[in-house]
Amino acid sequence: MKRTGMLCLVVLFMAALPRPVLGQHEMRGMTPRGGWRMVPMDPSMPMLPGLENAVPVVGPFMPGMGMDPSMFPEARPSAMVPMADGDTLDISVSMVRRTLNGHEMIMFGYNGQYPGPLIQAEKDATIVVRVTNEIEMPTTIHWHGVRIDNRFDGVPGVTQAAIERGDSFTYEVHVPDAGMFWYHPHVREDVQQDLGLFGNLLVTSPDPDYYGPAHREEVFVLDDMLMDEQGAIPWGDSAPTHALMGRFGNVMMVNGQTDYRLTAKRGEVVRFYLTNVANTRTFNVTFGGNAVKIVASDVGRYEREQWINSVVIAPAERYVVDVRFDDVGDVAISNTIQAINHFRGEFYPHVDTLSVVTVSEETADPTISKAFEELRVHAEVVADIARFRPYFDRAPDHELETTVRVRDLPQSMVIQMEADTMFFPPIEWNDGMPMMNWLSTGEQVTWILRDRETGAENGDIDWIFKVGDVVKIRVFNTPDSFHPMNHPIHIHGQRFLVLNKDGVESDNLVWKDTAIVPVGSTMDFLVEMSNPGEWMVHCHIAEHLHAGMMFSFTVEGS
Repeated sequence: MKRTGMLCLVVLFMAALPRPVLGQHEMRGMTPRGGWRMVPMDPSMPMLPGLENAVPVVGPFMPGMGMDPSMFPEARPSAMVPMADGDTLDISVSMVRRTLNGHEMIMFGYNGQYPGPLIQAEKDATIVVRVTNEIEMPTTIHWHGVRIDNRFDGVPGVTQAAIERGDSFTYEVHVPDAGMFWYHPHVREDVQQDLGLFGNLLVTSPDPDYYGPAHREEVFVLDDMLMDEQGAIPWGDSAPTHALMGRFGNVMMVNGQTDYRLTAKRGEVVRFYLTNVANTRTFNVTFGGNAVKIVASDVGRYEREQWINSVVIAPAERYVVDVRFDDVGDVAISNTIQAINHFRGEFYPHVDTLSVVTVSEETADPTISKAFEELRVHAEVVADIARFRPYFDRAPDHELETTVRVRDLPQSMVIQMEADTMFFPPIEWNDGMPMMNWLSTGEQVTWILRDRETGAENGDIDWIFKVGDVVKIRVFNTPDSFHPMNHPIHIHGQRFLVLNKDGVESDNLVWKDTAIVPVGSTMDFLVEMSNPGEWMVHCHIAEHLHAGMMFSFTVEGS
């Protein structure tokens, strides 16, 4: 598919300017300025005139700049830590050594692991986690999706002071819901999370039949890293780079590995717990044509199990799916997308292999293989949600719209972007304008959540509720901004239902804490205000969050 009209005129205008258009091989040879290197680009993508020597207006940051990676311990794979009610876990946030895509580099780790420890606790337990910061930046831990005591939500300046280097903070984590949750920093997560600070918290149900039968379970943490032939591309020091679209990586990882492999028996049913910890990438996960059954998402199970073709998972979302591997041989678990080249206005299919499952001739227990064919209805979930159905059809209590404001960007970028927004994809699956995205920083780009009734933006929004309130929030993702972009909206401390998208009602509901709003779409969230305190709402694209796209609301106790 190609765009025409004004975009073609802009491209012709730019091509006529008396400036060189460099190919990828020429850009690689350009001398870096101020420690920056040119971001990797598609060889078919021309350089915009006037940007030949451009670098971000912020300085570059690399962890342990100037240090020898051999000074630091080699990171280890994640280990499971079962915890009973009242148990204490010590977590150190430290610098580690890792080799990714052939490059030895300094990264961060929780207890020296990638991902961090897989914490396992039973529903309604309270665990204690004592965190000590040993990295060069302040940090916190946010317990994503957990309806936690507000004091321990991990938001600096709201619920706690950031943990400075050498200091510690103790979190009491009460887990009222079964499901897969995760933990990560809430200080410059565009840097810290990308460098390895993330881990899962698996909360198990006392009901042994909570999920259907499966032969085994696998945790899949999806991520990407932006690298070139010298290693990782630096991050912005005082503000994020990639502020328009977020920092897309070009090296895919599962559980921190670039070559993650599994084995399975013929007919084996594997339960996958999927978590997306990437800064901005939304994955479309396929399982090689095998039957896939979706079971649960962020804060519990769906009303009923359902057959799906793929799993669309935005940053910070989790999904639980069961997959049966019927055919002997290698099966690719892939990210299968329609990519876009913004400069040329072209769509093209693109597939990245995330992992390979080798299925053997040996046959798995046929009883479980046969049980996989049943689609269970979760009566407990249906009854829980039924209590909220009287609120479904009422008018929204609040309406938000998303947009973006920019300043001081290079003129050639502005011209290109003004033409580019004549067409927009609902979801950006890839970075279709890598240099323009890299050059846009949090000092030039402000992403906005705006209250449509009051006009208040981001931190000026002031919503107050009471425990027990049920609040309907309508979110409209404006398609006519400078660069429309999908937004995974995360609400701290509460749970919500996605009632509809663009007027089409959801016919299989599940409790969420994060949901992606495509460009041009309107979505209704029904939020149960069950947890008192001051809580954040924000876009979970890390660069959008640190470019202003957040606010807090208050839930007063009963």
